[in-house]
Amino acid sequence: MNAISIGPLVLAADRFAVILGIFTFILIAGIIARRVDERINVWSWWVLLGGIVAARVGHVALHWQSFAAEPLRVFALWEGGFFWPTALAAIALSIFLVLGGARLRLWALLPLALGLVVWNTTWQLTGKTEAIALPASAFRTLSEETYSLSTTSGKPMVINLWATWCPPCRREMPMMAEVAASTEEAEFVFANQGESLAPIKRYLTENGISLDLVLLDSLGELGRHYGAPGLPATLFVGADGVLKHAHLGEISRETLQTRISELKSANN
Repeated sequence: MNAISIGPLVLAADRFAVILGIFTFILIAGIIARRVDERINVWSWWVLLGGIVAARVGHVALHWQSFAAEPLRVFALWEGGFFWPTALAAIALSIFLVLGGARLRLWALLPLALGLVVWNTTWQLTGKTEAIALPASAFRTLSEETYSLSTTSGKPMVINLWATWCPPCRREMPMMAEVAASTEEAEFVFANQGESLAPIKRYLTENGISLDLVLLDSLGELGRHYGAPGLPATLFVGADGVLKHAHLGEISRETLQTRISELKSANN
């Protein structure tokens, strides 16, 4: 799965690439500030904060209808959701507004360029999704029936690996259930990892969550099959039964709907 494990810490590949790119930018800017001009250091921190805000504002603007119903979700940065072109525009503007003189502006381009190179290279090396076919195994469902993932309905499939003890799983589950209930383009499968029937039923009942298809993967077979290093993990499987994209960590409504649209387009 497109994720990086550093000891107990697990990061999605796209977030790891961004963090590494930001670290490179701050490091190089600090070196230049000590050797050329201290103003580069102050500028770099303003760029970091301003770039993140601009990227988030761009994302919210693109998906304003989704955020209009849940305005406080604008601050839920842990879900992801950043439109980086607006960040680059804000950064370019800051070079001219904050830094004076052509020489200083040229120096400012160096940490930006290196940060982008590191981000892009890391993403290219770690962000690929392996084309994994659905397992042939059968699983018990919440209704005590047997279900095999390989017996598909001909639709794309969204498989959510989750557990009741997992905080980000619990945060995203109401939204996942809502999207699943209103989506006909893909089949949703909620595969609980490692828990028995009783705690799953209790969690769903206490929180008023209704899911059409819940699998009891008591041995975590699906997590191993797809190489998921943590929970939650959302797997986007094409109508051919092959994994197209994997998202590790809490997923936003916008990302979920975008990936479903991609599956639908590929199926047409």
